[in-house]
Amino acid sequence: MIFLIYTDLLMFDIICVLFSPVQKANEANSNSSCHTNVLNSTMIPRARNKKWWIRLAIYSFLLLSGQAVATLLGRLYYEKGGKSIWMGSLVQLAGFPILLPYYFLSPHKKNVVVGYSSTRSNPPSKLVLASVYVGLGLMMAVDSYSYSVGLLYLPVSIYSLISVSQLAFNAFFSFFLNSHKFTPYIVNSLVLLTFSSVLLVFPDDDDAGSSKASKGNFVAGFIWTIVASALYGLVLSLTQFAIQNILKRETFSMVMDIIVYQSLVATLATLVGLFASREWMKLKKEMHMFSLGKDSYVMTLVWTIVAWQVYAIGAIGLVLEVSSLFSNVMSVFGLPLIPILAVFFFREKMDGLEVAAMLLAIWGFVSYVYQNYLDSHNSTTENQKTDGDSRASPEREINQWLNA
Repeated sequence: MIFLIYTDLLMFDIICVLFSPVQKANEANSNSSCHTNVLNSTMIPRARNKKWWIRLAIYSFLLLSGQAVATLLGRLYYEKGGKSIWMGSLVQLAGFPILLPYYFLSPHKKNVVVGYSSTRSNPPSKLVLASVYVGLGLMMAVDSYSYSVGLLYLPVSIYSLISVSQLAFNAFFSFFLNSHKFTPYIVNSLVLLTFSSVLLVFPDDDDAGSSKASKGNFVAGFIWTIVASALYGLVLSLTQFAIQNILKRETFSMVMDIIVYQSLVATLATLVGLFASREWMKLKKEMHMFSLGKDSYVMTLVWTIVAWQVYAIGAIGLVLEVSSLFSNVMSVFGLPLIPILAVFFFREKMDGLEVAAMLLAIWGFVSYVYQNYLDSHNSTTENQKTDGDSRASPEREINQWLNA
């Protein structure tokens, strides 16, 4: 562990040296590239007032609580006799009907704007919208299936720590799709998160035995979880890209539309897989064989569905309020907490390697959050300067008019 810390500090110094000339060049060209940056960004930053912080806190709570509950219940389903991968995928997606009353009970909230776009244009055609929702929905179906396989073959602790890699994938895709800039702290965060996942590639014999799967299944679970993490990072980046460049409206109803239509497509695709694989024929037997009883079987699936929808609202809400990368950071922040809960609920054991991986993951998260703090501080300072200039400009005009 000490060697890893020393290595990371050395790499961080190297990263800072490599990035410093680029940062100086960017600062030197900041004035000339101001107009270009405005054109490249379709979103104007929101004022971070009290309402914004309240919304941010609500979305973050929904994401963290939904993720923790859904992951633990998903593992409980497999631990107590559940075997259907397609059912494990379906419960992640099929909860969107519980959101439909929003459209009937709160129609006046559909036009409540939580942000605004710097580009005003006609709304996209129905064909374009359908393409966006179908594309994102199909990707979510594959992503949910991949996560289900990983959760089947891996203990919750290792599954959660490997899922931390989704932040690295999201940062990579955000660089190309959302013009997200890399800084030394972000690169350091990605390196740490990568190390934390690499440490878990080769399991101990106790880990493989505790997951009730062979080492081959363990490796398969590891690969499927990595694939799921990559897909999730891509979906978040594409969602932000669609909000900024295609949908071009930032209302709470848009958050609901994305969740409902995307989940509808993903649910239909998963149902096709469920019936095509004939796993549906085994569900009745699976319910009777569930060690906690039939009622617990149904309630486990129902509350898993609810928890994943709570998570979806929080995740998409954070994409809308901040960025896809920040939404993923909050998700990663909650992942190291799940192994701790798994120790109490499933009596899983965490060896020194897993503890080291968790500490590296937390360290990587803190590194990224610190960069966001610097960005927020710089943004606040720039806004204050801009406000001061805007207040002073009328006085200058009046003085110039009087002197003339």
